[in-house]
Amino acid sequence: MEKGQPLLQINDLVVGYRNGKSGGRQVAGPLSLSMHAGQLICLLGPNGCGKSTLLRSVAGLQPVLQGTIEIEGERLDKLSPPHIAKKISLVLTDNVRSGNLDVHALIALGRYPHTGWLGMLTQKDREIIALAIERTATAPFLSRKLDSLSDGECQKVMLARALAQDTPLIILDEPTAHLDLPSRIQLMRLLHQLAKEMNKAILISTHELDLALQAADQIWLMSEGRVTTGLPEELVLNGAFQHAFDKDGILFDTATGTFKLQHTIHHKIMLVGDGTLAFWTKRALLRHGYLVTDEPTGLLITVTGLPEHPQWVISKNNSHISYTQLADVLAALL
Repeated sequence: MEKGQPLLQINDLVVGYRNGKSGGRQVAGPLSLSMHAGQLICLLGPNGCGKSTLLRSVAGLQPVLQGTIEIEGERLDKLSPPHIAKKISLVLTDNVRSGNLDVHALIALGRYPHTGWLGMLTQKDREIIALAIERTATAPFLSRKLDSLSDGECQKVMLARALAQDTPLIILDEPTAHLDLPSRIQLMRLLHQLAKEMNKAILISTHELDLALQAADQIWLMSEGRVTTGLPEELVLNGAFQHAFDKDGILFDTATGTFKLQHTIHHKIMLVGDGTLAFWTKRALLRHGYLVTDEPTGLLITVTGLPEHPQWVISKNNSHISYTQLADVLAALL
């Protein structure tokens, strides 16, 4: 493959489910997409939009209704399964749990496309396995059985196996689905690093919208049978991101890149202050039905001090009452 050429090229692709010889049910398309080595691309979209169908099609697990998929210039539908396994590694949502298999054995299974059914490991195979273990920090639990691992540890092991497979393209379907917040952040950071440092093309489907905005080199935004592509920032600024996830009671804040609940507003209140204290005070007021404004409303809250020594002053009708607990401020407003 020539330098600068896409590693993955999708042309006029229609994905869905075949229905005998008469055709099939179209889920999305036609789609034309491309991906380069060293990129982390996040596939986002509402539930039921066809993300998993697209991933299975790209991985060669599901026949396409129309169009072509090329990996390093070769058409996927012309490749044998062993050849595909040398080009694409896949990490699914469901963890592999087996009481008889330890971590090292599972990671080593990633070399199967290269060793064949005999499974004889060469020195090069062992070096690649060792590198996969190092990059995923799975060395501390190599001898443990899979059923003894946490979800976060198991996901790292599955990623290590994919790295041991040593393919140019790695596809992950909802890799953070069963993880707690710190583990989700760590995994997304790791995927971003692996794409850059190992020059892998990594494609993941995820519901981690905020993390995708921070980690992805590009986003494929799937909605209503189409895919809009671009930098995360571009899709926020042009309104595509908000449109795809537009739901009653949910607002996307372009200033912070986060989703917010749309609360019913009962009162207006003026807030004076800045920094961390003012930010979290505003969040609490919004949750309790107050529209926070910079204009005089007859009701004023002034925030001063540091987070560890805060002070709130409620001013109304020339009276001023000071508080040192946010809970007391909210109680006084009720």
